[in-house]
Amino acid sequence: MAIAADLSPSPPALPPTCDDKNAKALRFIEEMTRNTVLVQEKVLAEILSQNAQTEYLKRFQLNEATDRHTFKSKVPVVSYEDLKNDIQRIANGDRSPILCARPISEFLTSSGTSAGERKLMPTIREEMDRRQLLYSLLMPVMSQYVPGLDKGKALLFLFIKAETKTPSGLVARPVLTSYYKSEQFKNRPHDPYNVYTSPDEAILCPDSFQSMYTQMLCGLIMRHEVLRVGAIFASGLLRAIRFLQLNWAQLAHDISTGTLNPKITDPAITERMAQILKPNPELANFITKECSGENWERIITRIWPNTKYLDVIVTGAMAQYIPTLEYYSGGLPLACTMYASSECYFGLNLNPICNPSDVSYTIMPNMGYFEFLPHDDSSSTSSSTLLSRDSPPPLVDLADVEVGKSYELVLTGYSGLCRYRVGDVLQVTGFHNNAPQFHFVRRKNVLLSIDSDKTDEAELQNAVENASVLLKEFNTSVVEYTSFADTKSIPGHYVIYWELLMKDSSHAPSGDVLEKCCLTMEESLNAVYRQGRVSDRSIGPLEIRVVKNGTFEELMDYAISRGASINQYKVPRCVTFTPITELLDSRVESVHFSPAEPHWTPERRC
Repeated sequence: MAIAADLSPSPPALPPTCDDKNAKALRFIEEMTRNTVLVQEKVLAEILSQNAQTEYLKRFQLNEATDRHTFKSKVPVVSYEDLKNDIQRIANGDRSPILCARPISEFLTSSGTSAGERKLMPTIREEMDRRQLLYSLLMPVMSQYVPGLDKGKALLFLFIKAETKTPSGLVARPVLTSYYKSEQFKNRPHDPYNVYTSPDEAILCPDSFQSMYTQMLCGLIMRHEVLRVGAIFASGLLRAIRFLQLNWAQLAHDISTGTLNPKITDPAITERMAQILKPNPELANFITKECSGENWERIITRIWPNTKYLDVIVTGAMAQYIPTLEYYSGGLPLACTMYASSECYFGLNLNPICNPSDVSYTIMPNMGYFEFLPHDDSSSTSSSTLLSRDSPPPLVDLADVEVGKSYELVLTGYSGLCRYRVGDVLQVTGFHNNAPQFHFVRRKNVLLSIDSDKTDEAELQNAVENASVLLKEFNTSVVEYTSFADTKSIPGHYVIYWELLMKDSSHAPSGDVLEKCCLTMEESLNAVYRQGRVSDRSIGPLEIRVVKNGTFEELMDYAISRGASINQYKVPRCVTFTPITELLDSRVESVHFSPAEPHWTPERRC
C-alpha cells in the first residue's frame, strides 16, 4: 500500500509539536496501559460497588464483595439469551434496579440479533462521557503519524438510523445514532482536529438521501480543505462513491447555479445550505470533467487532492472492501482508529497508519472489566463449548492473555452487563506497556455480512427452508446450497447458489417463482438485514444462482484434491476462496433477484 510522504513510520513518545491537549491525552494512555492490573481491579470494584443492590448481583450472593476472586467464583458467564428476560422487563417499564443501580437512559441496539430482532443493550447516561473520553484520544494518537490535521477538515459520511421506543418509553437506537443525537456531540467545543465539512443538520437528517446529498455537496464545495475522507465502515464510504457516480450531474448543477436540489426539503438543511452554497461554475466544470468519464481510478485524490488517509474500519468482514478502496483512492493509507460496539467502547489503534492486515487495538483498561475465554477453532472441545453455571469457565484476565492465542471477549460494564460474552474473537498480537493489543479475527458464528448485518448459518438455513417450500408444487427441492457476500457491486448483496432436484423437468419452477424464493429468503432474515435493504439502502437485492446438477459433487472433488478428508467433508455454507466461486459461477444455469423489498418497519416487536 502506498504511504504518503509526510506520514511518520513510527511516532516519538511525545512529539515536539504535540500541543498541551494532545500531550495530556497521550500521557493518559500511557498511565492507563502501564497500570493495567490496578486499573482493572479498580474498575471491577467500582462496578460491583455501584450495582451491589441490583437484583441480578443479589442472585449470586456476592454479599457486596468487590474482589475478583469472589466475583469470578460466583457470577456466571452469560450470553444475551440468559439476560433477555431481565432486559425485556426493563423495556416493558420495570424501573427497579434489575441489572444496574443507575437509571437506564436508553437501549443501544446491537447489530447482533435474537429471534430476528436487534438485541437491546441497556445503557446509562454516564456511559456517554466514557465514550466521549475514548473519542478524545483518537486524534492525539493520529497526529503523531499525520502532521497538520488541525489545518483542514474531515469529509466523514456520518448518518443516524431509525430508532424505536420500547413499551417503557425508553428509546432504542444504534450506538452511533445515540452519540450523534447527544448533547456531547451537538454542543461539542470547537476542536481544530475534528472540523467536519458536513453540517450537523445533514448528519442529523433522518432521510438518507437528503443526508448523503448534502454531505457530498459540502464535501465538494470544500474540496481543497479536506485532509481525510471516511465513514464508519468501508462499505459506507463505497456507497458514498457510488452516490457520487449516480448524482454528480445534479451536484454540479447546484454548485454552478448556487441553488439547492429541490429534492432537499429538510428545513434545517435548506437554511444551513443557504449560508454555504454559492455559485461556482469553475468548480462545477471541474466536477463534470472528473466524474463524466468512465475512469474512476483515484477519484478520491483527484477530487480531494489533499487527502492524507481514509478513515474507515476495514477489519473483520470489512476487509473484503480493501481492494476497491485502494482503487478509488490510489492506495491511500486506510486508518482503523478504534474498536467499539453497542456493549462497550473497548480501545484504540495506537498505530493507525499501518497495513490493514496488521491492525491491532489496545484495550483501554478503564473502559470496563475485561476477561477472555480461550478460543480454538480447531478443537471440538474449545472452552467456548464447556461453559456451565456449575463449573466456572477458565477465563483469563486482561493482563494475563498470551501473545499468539485467540480469545472470545467477555465484558463486565458499568451499565449492568456482567461477564457477558460479546461474541468477538480476538487474537493477541503484543502489548503496549502492560495492556494487550488484539487483532480482530471475526464475529462468532457470522456467515454473511455486507454492512452492519450479521447472518449466521442457522438463519441462512431457515431462510433456505422457507424459500424451498415454494418449490414443492413443482416437485422440486434444494439438493445443496452455499453462499457468499458479493461486494463487487455497490451496495453489496447476498448470493445464494442452489442446486435443484426436479422430478419433472416439464413442470420446472419459473423465473417468477425463483424470484419469489429470493424475496422469501429476505423476509426470513433478521431485522438488521431487512433494515439495510429497506431503510439504509446499504444492501442490494438477494440473488439466487441455480447451478447445474452435480456441481456440488465437483466442489467436493476439488476440496478432496486439496487434501480434505472424504469422510469429514461438509459442504461449506459460505465460500470466499476465488477458485471455488469461479467453479460455481462456471456452472450457473440461471440467475434470479429479489423482485421487491422485504417487510421492515422501525417498530420493534416487544
